[in-house]
Amino acid sequence: MTAHLMSIGTATPEARLSQPATRDFFRAQPDVDRLTARLIGAAFDHSAIDNRYSVIGGIGEESTDFARDGVLRSPTTGERNALYRRESPALTARAAREALEGSGFDAADVTHVVTASCTGFFAPGPDYRLVRDLGIRLTAERTHIGFMGCAAAFPALRAAARICAAQPGSVVLVACTELCSLHIRSSRDPEQIVASAVFGDGAAAAVVASAPPRTGAPRLEIGDFSTAITSEGEADMDWSIGDHGFEMTLTAQVPRIIGREIAGVAASMLGDGVDPVTAVDAWAVHPGGRSVLDHVQSGLALPDEAMTYSREVLREYGNMSSATILFILRRILEDSSLPDGARVAGLCFGPGLTVETVALTRAAA
Repeated sequence: MTAHLMSIGTATPEARLSQPATRDFFRAQPDVDRLTARLIGAAFDHSAIDNRYSVIGGIGEESTDFARDGVLRSPTTGERNALYRRESPALTARAAREALEGSGFDAADVTHVVTASCTGFFAPGPDYRLVRDLGIRLTAERTHIGFMGCAAAFPALRAAARICAAQPGSVVLVACTELCSLHIRSSRDPEQIVASAVFGDGAAAAVVASAPPRTGAPRLEIGDFSTAITSEGEADMDWSIGDHGFEMTLTAQVPRIIGREIAGVAASMLGDGVDPVTAVDAWAVHPGGRSVLDHVQSGLALPDEAMTYSREVLREYGNMSSATILFILRRILEDSSLPDGARVAGLCFGPGLTVETVALTRAAA
């Protein structure tokens, strides 16, 4: 039974962080020397990001749990996670309600819930809260995918598609919520500086169903998935739990590794000898950062327009970890210039270094 991605809903916190103001805030921290200030300036100014959104408020504008009198605090991991538990359910519910409204299905129609996140933990978790907050039937089956990083949306969609194939008539609500700003810190470490420059907060939800559609809106037919672990990079993208938040390792080698190996991944996805430029009508590439997109584009010899959706989302929201790719797929789903039958290729990158892919086809209702 073919699974279709029927609709996508998105949500961000109210506080919008402009990149220049956030850069100046980090440069003004008391432990920042001249070299660090230059590194901060370079990371922020070359990020290709205009704005991000954050649950911790407007950095530097007023006293919050994270900043007082213009100085960034260093809350414990427990304090950061408590804020995740307080803020993430409402954000997730907003995105999920929007996805359901766009799909034509009601909360009572949902048979399964699949959630993904890597920026906080609690139990009963996000999957449970969605059932309670949206009025989903209490017998709905739930799955939570934790700590798979930026690539987690595709394993979540894959689980939903497998459910739809095994149980025809299923309506699966998939939700990814990431509050990356909870783990920011002032640091002289170049990797932490890059993390502070690119990550933002957001939630996205998708309705995946093998049940008959309820609206005449376009949808995406879900095809094959694939997973590849690169030949190197295990230590270059790493996400661990420290005493003062989750600690990201994101070295400068990550874009280069992706650039070297992306052609092989694309060949496995599309077939040997298939030209990615002519075989794909729309690309959804996770914007781990500007350099990641640059290396994917050059590694596949893609034209500039192929990266438009990804670069737009990066510019407007930054990297929201697992939620980001659903923001991009929403733009593709709602792009009226794409005809029925348009072929869509999705690429996500996670710790390891892991590459997750999916093939989708735009279809009319």
